[in-house]
Amino acid sequence: MGDRISLALVFHNHQPVGNFGWVIEELWERAYGPMIAALERHPSVRVGLHYTGPLLEWLAANQPEAPARIAALVRRGQAELLGGGWYEPILVALPDADRLAQLSRMADEVERLCGVRPRGAWLAERVWEPSLAYDLAAAGYEYTVLDDNHLRGAAVRDEDMWGTYVVDDRGRMLTVFGAEQGLRYLIPWRPVPEVIGHLRSHATPDGRRLGIMGDDGEKFGAWPDTYEYCWGAAGWVERLFSALEAESGWLTTVRPSDWLDEQPPLGRIAVPASSYVEMTEWALPPADALVFHELLADARRRNDPAARFLRGGTWRAFQARYREINELHKQMLRASAAVAALPEGDRRLRAQDHLHRGQSNDVYWHGLFGGIYLADLRVAALAELIAAEDLAAGGQVATARADFDLDGLDEVLLGGPGQTLLIDLAEGGAIGAWDLLAGRLPLASVLRRRPEAIHARLKAAVEAGTAGPASDQPISPHDAVVVKEPGLERYLVYDRHERRSCLVHLLDPAVAAGLGAAELSAEEFDDQADLAEEPYEVEELTEGRLVLRRDGAVHPSGPRRDGSAGGDGGWPVTLIKRFELGGTRLSPELALKAELRNRGDTGLETELDLEWAFQMLGGGGNPAAWYAVPDDAAVTTRTPHDGSGDVAGVDRLAFGNDQLGVRLEALLEPAARVIWHAIETVSNSEGGFERVYQGSALHLRWPLVLAAGATASVGVRFSATQDRDRLEEETRGFADKTPADQRGAASQRLHPKAGRKPSRS
Repeated sequence: MGDRISLALVFHNHQPVGNFGWVIEELWERAYGPMIAALERHPSVRVGLHYTGPLLEWLAANQPEAPARIAALVRRGQAELLGGGWYEPILVALPDADRLAQLSRMADEVERLCGVRPRGAWLAERVWEPSLAYDLAAAGYEYTVLDDNHLRGAAVRDEDMWGTYVVDDRGRMLTVFGAEQGLRYLIPWRPVPEVIGHLRSHATPDGRRLGIMGDDGEKFGAWPDTYEYCWGAAGWVERLFSALEAESGWLTTVRPSDWLDEQPPLGRIAVPASSYVEMTEWALPPADALVFHELLADARRRNDPAARFLRGGTWRAFQARYREINELHKQMLRASAAVAALPEGDRRLRAQDHLHRGQSNDVYWHGLFGGIYLADLRVAALAELIAAEDLAAGGQVATARADFDLDGLDEVLLGGPGQTLLIDLAEGGAIGAWDLLAGRLPLASVLRRRPEAIHARLKAAVEAGTAGPASDQPISPHDAVVVKEPGLERYLVYDRHERRSCLVHLLDPAVAAGLGAAELSAEEFDDQADLAEEPYEVEELTEGRLVLRRDGAVHPSGPRRDGSAGGDGGWPVTLIKRFELGGTRLSPELALKAELRNRGDTGLETELDLEWAFQMLGGGGNPAAWYAVPDDAAVTTRTPHDGSGDVAGVDRLAFGNDQLGVRLEALLEPAARVIWHAIETVSNSEGGFERVYQGSALHLRWPLVLAAGATASVGVRFSATQDRDRLEEETRGFADKTPADQRGAASQRLHPKAGRKPSRS
């Protein structure tokens, strides 16, 4: 008998919480549906399939025949379904109870769907830490799929990656399947004969080698240029499945559990904290990521065996690199603790579901596919966490001072009717989060514009004129540089500070008149004072009220963009910020008064700029998101929220999003010059480099003339109105339902009765 080998194909299919329905519909038509049909046409091709909870819920509601077709593949022994975390969280980011709950719910749902409990667990983004061996085994899982990069970290040589290994933690054992690098790079990017040839070259007389390819199902039709390639005239998937059938005498496709039952592991290893190699690169600071990328690419070109010892960063580094990710993660932990404290019952089950939705991994990191840069997904995750906390707290949030973001320094969580604010005392006494509870809207979820390693790649490609596909066949997005619109490099502007709200700048009056929306957006202004990012002291903190103080200085003789003190000692000044919350749950109010005192012995002339950052999901010129400022005739005209404006002598303005059912009105005292502009970043995606809306910057500006010892006050009062109270809607009828009722309703959504087609979302 000749040489033999086995192949395990594992297709991972995921859509994040908050993605647009039309996007998922397109992915179903271009990738998910065609793959199911191809498997139905080739019943001898055995595979592993993984569908995450959000996608399974969407399929049940919008393609109700799909779950039954998937279950049929399982029942006839052709496919096995992998489990994992139901809402595809990064498991290592979660408290232990949430890890187990996410893993157990997925196992329960898979068993209800196809009658078989999953034996394998897919790890979101293959983020691995050694403790997961215990967590997965304790939840009833026997194996997981890791990457070749993980195995190299465990000192497994490339030629030894053709099988399984075991790991253990705290007395629990887990089997790991390691995806082989060659197969990952060949499928589907190279012609089918090359794939077959690669497998043949690694076949052995005893047939004890297993090639594993575990990767995204979306690359088979949904990534750019892959639909025609995979399912059209090129028919790559059809050719592959036909070739696998034709070569079945020496090449056997297996489900991972088949191999687990029939073949022993190759050995016992210790896998360090890691992910796939690209993520370990993205986790590094930009300059380091560029160095790592070049070192690894050079070592691979030279076939240097030292390449396997090169290590990038780990997933946890994203919390250190991105303030927004860290604060999202810590808000998730607060919500988890609040939900865990609830007594058993329908409220807790509903709150837990919101919490788990808010743990969906996509916005807890950043890489090729947008991640934290995608405002819609970011807002969706935060809305779920707001809902979980709101349910747990019953609409009442207490004011507190503590180290909420775990940076070693205190923040203030200011709670009032229908809203919460998180104020960072150490960085400008500014608002990092402002949540409207009734509408579940994170008003301040705006991302900072910061350097990324991919920006250097974009600049180099644009300068060289090489942006775009390099061949006439699909290229992995990891390799191609595609630009979705010309001139993107113009938008590579970086913010000097975090995108918080209520930042105070003092501007030189001689140049302030010329600082409009374009100059502010391009960061072409000098802040003469040290009031925007520096620490503030708490002078008063009561329920719904906070007073902060900073003793600083104005340096009129020189810019301070590099953090220097300027050309002279400047004027000593004191700034007092007074925050006060009021209103009602549906109509909360925030009043902010800024008092600037000149402590110098000469007069001071300056312009005070009070900067805010607002999220209204206004990207792409969304007509539902708007600004409105009355003109001289008191006529109010709406302009797009992702546009710009510059109006003088304004004592009121409004902005909102009609789809979200939220409107804010700002009353200014005294009247001010009002300027706003879009905050846009450049990031990469499977389709190429693109401009992405992150929110809007709103500047309220007042010229001030202060004699020695004088104080000037300016202020703004924001009044919000919301169309709906989602907590009231959700809690209506709690007394008539039991936990069993709630679980049954969730199961019914995923597994509808025959003949009953749920309404489309």
